[in-house]
Amino acid sequence: MKTRDEIARALGDSGYIADGELAIAIALMQQLRRPLLLEGEAGVGKTEVAKALAAVHATELIRLQCYEGLDQSAALYEWNYQRQLLSIQAHRGADADAVEDQIFSEKYLLERPLLAAIRRERSPVLLIDEIDRADDEFEAFLLELLSDFQVTIPELGTIRATAIPHVVLTSNGTRELSDALRRRCLYHYVDYPDVDREARIITTRLEGTSASLALQIARMVECIRKEELRKVPGVAETLDWAAALVGLEVKDLHDAPETVHETLMCLLKTQEDKARVSREVTQRLLGRVA
Repeated sequence: MKTRDEIARALGDSGYIADGELAIAIALMQQLRRPLLLEGEAGVGKTEVAKALAAVHATELIRLQCYEGLDQSAALYEWNYQRQLLSIQAHRGADADAVEDQIFSEKYLLERPLLAAIRRERSPVLLIDEIDRADDEFEAFLLELLSDFQVTIPELGTIRATAIPHVVLTSNGTRELSDALRRRCLYHYVDYPDVDREARIITTRLEGTSASLALQIARMVECIRKEELRKVPGVAETLDWAAALVGLEVKDLHDAPETVHETLMCLLKTQEDKARVSREVTQRLLGRVA
């Protein structure tokens, strides 16, 4: 995949409808072999980009889910201490150096996502999901790994990448990322799709959905997103709602206003938002949907 259109077409075949800017970002990511940082609101489809890339390249997706307190042992590697203790007990009385060499060998190494990504024979897609949830210390550690794609394990030595992985980082913007991380990455902001693209996403992901219904759903969701909501529905919620309406055999939103309102639970995920989008508001928004 080299051109924007080729990339957009390949992603579309795997179920992801990308806009032109994202296709260019992926093209440059592959050309420059640089990590791609995707930032945007929760639910806009950032994680799906990595999944689609793995499908397009027919390669493994390795995912590291970040969280507060994430450390190197959970992200890179750790030793299987239980097996080491059992081995020490089984070889009690044997030469200490020989036992040490044995228990600090590949057999006792527990591979975590980052180490796994640089040891694959074929370049995997490494997804570092929600990097903004990790601590500053972990982000600093990640910089070194992403710069050289190698890691040093004291007992085994330096392990260099067999094949450079395709790295995708995502951020929901819950904290500001360091300038150092941003400098090492290509950057793309993933926004909510426009009506036409969201309608295409619906018809692509939900077989049997008519183009007219998908367009109505996309327009209705766009209207709902403009309301003062605590949690704006993402694309995943749109697909849930579309699947619910199709399952209930709704052909046109105007023919089933009560069903439309009752199924908004697929989009609205807080009591405050459900109260805000009352039946009257639903009727008003339906009036804007052609």
